[in-house]
Amino acid sequence: MASTADRSKPYIPNNTLKQDGWSNDEEATATCFCGTVQLALPLKAPGLVDIFVCNCTDCRKITASMFASNIVAKDDHVRHIRGQENLKSFSQAATIGSGKHMTNWFCQTCGTLLYRTSERFPGVKIARLGTVDDFNLAETKLRPRTEQYIEDRVSWFTGCDGAKQIKGQSYL
Repeated sequence: MASTADRSKPYIPNNTLKQDGWSNDEEATATCFCGTVQLALPLKAPGLVDIFVCNCTDCRKITASMFASNIVAKDDHVRHIRGQENLKSFSQAATIGSGKHMTNWFCQTCGTLLYRTSERFPGVKIARLGTVDDFNLAETKLRPRTEQYIEDRVSWFTGCDGAKQIKGQSYL
């Protein structure tokens, strides 16, 4: 089912086992598939830094998709509502363009990647847009502003309308 026609109202489909996602003017929940881990992410500055799509080979592999859609949020504006103790991490630098360690934070029950943290960019979390419970936010407040590594984009994806197109890495 697609998002509701009225994108000014939340659209929270039946897509987690807990079914308790929410959004308001300031923040929205992001929940793993099984519902064990739930975060509250900021929807405005100063906590919300950026929203971007990445076509790099690392994002392709870690998401098991052809690109990743991401929310950059300041650490002190991200709240762990539940399940922080259920997160497992995996860190490496071999496939990261900067050569700096990137740590992936997964729900150990269902395997959902909730966010990444980077040695290169301390103080922020790079959360996955697909974990946000209110699907309409991806069309409104959390619509990607930037698309990076466009040279690695697959030919059948024409990019994000209205997003700044960047070869290579943007500020991240």
